This record gives sequence, C-alpha cells and structure tokens, in this order.
Amino acid sequence: MKIAFLTPEYPHPITGSSGGIGTSIKNLAIGLLAEGCSVRVLVYGQKEESDFEDNGIFVQRIKNVKFKGLSWFFTRKKLENIINQLYANQEIDLVEAPDWTGITSFIQPKKCPIVIRLNGSDTYFCHLDNRPVKWKNKFHEKRALQNADALLSVSQFTADLTNQVFGLQKHFTIIPNSIDTSLFLNDSGSPLLWGGVGGEVILYFGSLIRKKGLLELPLIFNAVIQKKSNVQLFLIGKDVPDVISGNSSTWAMMQELFTDEALQNVSYLGSVPYQEIKAHIKMAGVCVFPTFAEALPVSWIEAMAMQKSIVASNIGWATEVIENGKEGFLVYPKDHGKYANRILELLENQKMQDDFGVAARKKVVEKFSMKVVAQQSLSFYKKVIQ
Repeated sequence: MKIAFLTPEYPHPITGSSGGIGTSIKNLAIGLLAEGCSVRVLVYGQKEESDFEDNGIFVQRIKNVKFKGLSWFFTRKKLENIINQLYANQEIDLVEAPDWTGITSFIQPKKCPIVIRLNGSDTYFCHLDNRPVKWKNKFHEKRALQNADALLSVSQFTADLTNQVFGLQKHFTIIPNSIDTSLFLNDSGSPLLWGGVGGEVILYFGSLIRKKGLLELPLIFNAVIQKKSNVQLFLIGKDVPDVISGNSSTWAMMQELFTDEALQNVSYLGSVPYQEIKAHIKMAGVCVFPTFAEALPVSWIEAMAMQKSIVASNIGWATEVIENGKEGFLVYPKDHGKYANRILELLENQKMQDDFGVAARKKVVEKFSMKVVAQQSLSFYKKVIQ
C-alpha cells in the first residue's frame, strides 16, 4: 500500500522544527515501511520546494501560495492538485492528515481517500485551556472532519470531546500514537549527563507552556522541597510564550513561582536533540507531566518505555495511557500537595519505582509500539480503500 501524510511539520533538519504531530507521523511511517508500505510525507508551509529521502520515507516540501486574503484557499487547492496528480500516477493510495487547523477543509480530491487522525485540533485545545478559538480555525477544522472519508483518533477522550466541541456525531476508530520501543530501552549505555548532581532527580521534558501544567510544577516542587531538600528538578524543552498573559517566556514566569530554596535545585537545560532524550530520561528517578491539555502524549510513552515511574495528570486521556497505581500515579495538577506526596512516595520506594517501570514498559510494548500501531493503521487503511 502507498500512504501519504499531509502535515505542517516533520522532524528533519531540512524541514525545520517539529512538535508532537511530526514525531507521531515519523514513528508511524517507520512502522508502515516495516510492514512493506511505501510512505510519502507532504510537508506544506515550507520555504522552498524540494524532495528528499529520509531512510526510506519520501519527503516532499511544498510552499504555500501567497495571495492576499486568499492564501488559505489557493494553498489548499495547490495541495489538492498535488494529491490528484500523485493518485493519478499511482504513487499514492490514500492521504492521512491531522485535525490541526483543518488543512483538508477545501481539499476534495477526485478519487483519493482522505483520512483525518485526531491529535487535537486548535478548537479542542482552546476548549481544554478555557480560551476562545479563532473562528476561522474552528470553521476549517469542522469542515475538514465533515468532508473526510474516514476518521481516526489517538484516544477515545479526544474523539468524544471533538464531537462535543464541534456538535458532531462522527465515528472515530481509536488507534494510539506510537514510539520505537527499541530506541527507548533502559540499557546500560547512556552517558552521565548531569555530572555532580547530588540527591534524587525529577525530570520534566516537553514544551514549557501553561497548558502542560508548567505553572503548577513550581508549586508542586516547592512542596517536595519542604519535605526533602536534596531533590533536584530538571526541565528539558522549548520555552514558549504565554498566550494568556502575553509574557514572552513561560520559564521566566515559572522562576517567580519557585521558593528561593526550591529554585536552587532547579536546572533548565533548554531544548535538546530528540535522539538525546533517552539519555536524559535514564538519569531521572521520577518523570512528571502535570498537563491540562493533551490528546495522547508521546512523552509519557517514551518515559514508560524507559521503565521510569511517572506522576502525571489525571485528566481525560490519562487513563488510556496509565493505570493509576499500577504503571504510575495520576493526580490533578492543581492538587499540589497530593502531587508532591506521590512524587515523594516514589522517590522513597525503589521497589515501587521498579514495579511501576516494569508494568509501564510491558504496556508500551503491547499497546504503543510502532509495529502494533502500524499494523492497526494498515488494517484500517485497507478497509477505507476497499
């Protein structure tokens, strides 16, 4: 089968920076290649047009059309023409696109099926953030969902909430995000990255942004330090401007929330290359994810694959990833004292850390591995094109 992914991002130096959507697409593409599929990635919004191959994945860079007031329409029609041509040439059988900003809202190929996979639309995340959504984004996202030939979602929670916020009653097949479990393996080869660190280590990795609970984390860590003064907190990820306050730095806002004592034990490492994340995860005792808004977070799965104990948010999608008390702890992010106590409980109980880690790794291999998710996706695609 010949699968194409239409996306605004893809993790490669040539295509630029990428977030969760791009990483999820690449992981799935690698899995599909292993199942004998050919995979093409159509990356729009690029500075120039070019093609290249990324370990068997054919990547096609596409420039948006510039036309005052109608760029959105002509760009979509350009993409539609590209899809029609590729389908006519028998280079693709199907196109999958994300729900984000509804890129397929006015893309209606002559014959090629369009599948949308929910990773969280702008409307979805604005709802979880309790902030207004741009009307044009909601319009395009709803129209794209209505026009799609088939629909996927990475979690049941995301499917149900998407139907709710758009006033739809669509059926979504649930297939989660995946990771390369052979890459995220807690082996003995990781280098010592945080030399000289004393005490126990808590790690957060992901964007520094309000919706991921980063303004709650300082208050949680303050409570940890009150009871265990030698604990260290490490933060890895891009510092993102705060859309609510207008502050240009979430990290700057966080620093004001730590007590002086707690801040002395905090290290912000900034962004690190994706291929180095594994080594940083290995150094942690506990990984924390106090987020308010996700669809199905790849970062949680990566930490679980590394057999790390986790204290994460208990909102919506969380129980589809972690069973509370078996593979980690789930706590509401604003319950700072309880969140801190769960972290301390793990730091002080090595057997619990080990038990959670073994159970977490087992779940990832069985449910979130690239092979399993690729096979589920391929089975779904075959039904679409029958």
